[in-house]
Amino acid sequence: MSGSDLPWLVVIDPQRIFADPSSPWCAHDFGAVVGPIGRLSERFGDRVLVTRWLPGSEHPGAWADYFDRWSFADRPDDDPCFDLVDAARGWSRRPGLDLTTFGKWGPRLAGITGPTPHLVLVGVATDCCVISTALAAADAGAWVQVVSDGCAGSTPENQAAALRLIGLYSPQIEITSSSDLLG
Repeated sequence: MSGSDLPWLVVIDPQRIFADPSSPWCAHDFGAVVGPIGRLSERFGDRVLVTRWLPGSEHPGAWADYFDRWSFADRPDDDPCFDLVDAARGWSRRPGLDLTTFGKWGPRLAGITGPTPHLVLVGVATDCCVISTALAAADAGAWVQVVSDGCAGSTPENQAAALRLIGLYSPQIEITSSSDLLG
């Protein structure tokens, strides 16, 4: 794997709505990824970006059906359920990226990292926002690593399935562990 610059750590959606066990969107094992992400964020220093998923006020096209199904999440963007978990508030020295899409790769992220960066992805949910980000970034020419112990899926089965799928995209997308990166 090569890249034009040092890698960027992208922490995807470490929000209360995905951490709260009472939430229908609680990511399996969210608590277990906090430690590895914290250690990685210390190592990456100024090259850490934290994202948040927000519902936005308009739901065009298929998003209307999505919010019909998941109406509990159709709340104002400033609802506390969309806040970062406490631990995540210290992970990045940069302003966060708030997006209304599953995938976080796009003009805003590329404007910070460059068009073909080396991205290291952690966060939630592996089977939704992480995989959506990884695939779009790889298609754009980024080198992508997904940290298996730094990501949590919606269920253990979905976590395993997402990692299997991600593994099919080598060499553009590689699966690694926090211990390998910190080694």
